[in-house]
Amino acid sequence: MRHVLSTLVVLGLGAGAAAAATCGNDASGFERWKQEFAAEAAAQGVGQSGLNALAQTSYAQRTINADRNQKSFDYSLDKFMQVRGADTIVAQGRDKLAANPGFWQSLESQYGVPSGVLIAIHGMETGFGNFMGDSNVLSAITTLAYDCRRSEFFSRHALAALQLVDRGAVSPGSIGAMHGELGHTQFLPGNILRYGVDGDGNGRVDLTNLTDAMASTANYLRQKGWQPGAGYQEGQPNFRVIQEWNAAGVYQKAIALMAARIEG
Repeated sequence: MRHVLSTLVVLGLGAGAAAAATCGNDASGFERWKQEFAAEAAAQGVGQSGLNALAQTSYAQRTINADRNQKSFDYSLDKFMQVRGADTIVAQGRDKLAANPGFWQSLESQYGVPSGVLIAIHGMETGFGNFMGDSNVLSAITTLAYDCRRSEFFSRHALAALQLVDRGAVSPGSIGAMHGELGHTQFLPGNILRYGVDGDGNGRVDLTNLTDAMASTANYLRQKGWQPGAGYQEGQPNFRVIQEWNAAGVYQKAIALMAARIEG
């Protein structure tokens, strides 16, 4: 499996530089922000393809609405699992594991991450690839980079998205989730650059390809400190790594519980 070349230095520089662009809380300043961000992106080495893609983006009001309305993370654990369909994810996850045990075992052998964890994440994120989003990735990620709420965080990922356009890994019309995530397990652009894996060996990383997506997910968790053979329930060593995947406590606990049920 071939890893994408890391761009940690570029991303690190971009975080500070992008913060200089003038953020806003409505669409009125978005075009001005794009001009400022384009200059900073060019200074960080983004080429004409990436800059052209930035110019084509539009303010994504649906993304802002979704970002302000993430109520499910305030639910109790039981309510969260009910709303997110945990029983269905577990049942379908067991079928996925039984249908292709060799695939999941190969990932666990290489990265040390149990099948149940990877399958639970896949089910939670996209219903096993059945819905990977309906938003323009570049418009979503640039809107969040412009929005004052979390501008510094998303500016790094917006810069990464433009770099991915330059590489041909993302197109200006790429479709993903509401916050600019891509693929079967919803990677943000910066994480594709850092942790993406060419799982099927075809020379490119494509997170809409199941093999690439699951290898990348396993690699992400391993690089974040997953300890092969250690437990992953709350209070055990690898639960901290699940916390790296998503900041919401109910999400973290749900993944751990579903993973154990999938593995039986």
